Amino acid sequence: MQDLIRGIEQALALLIQGDGETWQIIALSLRVSGLALLISALLGIPLGAYLGLQKFPGHGLAVALIYTGMGFPPVVIGLLVYLLLSRAGPLGFLGWLFSPSAMVLAQTIISFPLVAGFTMSAVAGVDPALRLQLRSLGASTTQATRAILWEARAGVIVSVIAGFGGIISEVGAVMLVGGNIEGSTRVLTTAIVLETRKGNFDVALALAFVLLGIVFLINLLVLRMQGRLA
Repeated sequence: MQDLIRGIEQALALLIQGDGETWQIIALSLRVSGLALLISALLGIPLGAYLGLQKFPGHGLAVALIYTGMGFPPVVIGLLVYLLLSRAGPLGFLGWLFSPSAMVLAQTIISFPLVAGFTMSAVAGVDPALRLQLRSLGASTTQATRAILWEARAGVIVSVIAGFGGIISEVGAVMLVGGNIEGSTRVLTTAIVLETRKGNFDVALALAFVLLGIVFLINLLVLRMQGRLA
C-alpha cells in the first residue's frame, strides 16, 4: 500500500517538476502510438467500411483474416517485424531496426486489424433501410459510404479507441523492435518494465499512473467529441 501511495506521489512529482527524461518518454510514446494510430485509421476505416458493405468472392476469408489479426499476440508481431527489419531480412536495407520507425510499423500492424474489424462491425450493423433509401435517392457509392459511416460514427470512434488502447499499453513488440534504448526508443511501457526489473517499484508505479492518466484523458477527449457528434 505504501508503494502505491508513493507511486502516486512520485507520478505527480514527475509531472509537476518537469523531469526532462520523463517528458521525453511521454512525448515519444504519444508520437509513436499517435502516428501508428493515424496510419491504421487511414487504412482500417475504409477497409472496414468496404468489408461491412460489400460482398465479393473471398469476403469470408478477408473477414477471417481481420478477426485473426485482432487477436494476434503483439509479441509475435514484434518478432515478425524484427525478422523483416534485421540485416538478413527483406527490409533490412531500411535500417529501421531499434528505431522509432520500427516501433511505428509494429504498432500499426497491431492496431490496423482492430480499427478495421470494429469499423466493419459498426457499418454492418447500420439499418439496411438506410442503404435502400440512399440508393433510391440516387446516391453514389462514395456518398452512400460516407452517409453510412456517419450513421455508424459511434462504432467508428470505438474502433479508434480500441486501436489506441491496443498499442499505447503494448510492451512486447516495441521492446523487441525498439530495444528500449534510453533517449531513443524508450517509451512508457518499456520504462515501466525496466524500472520494475531494477527494483524501483515507486518509479515504475509513477510511470504506470502517468500511462493510465494519458489513456484516461485521451479516451475522455474522444468521448466528448463523440457526444458533440451525436
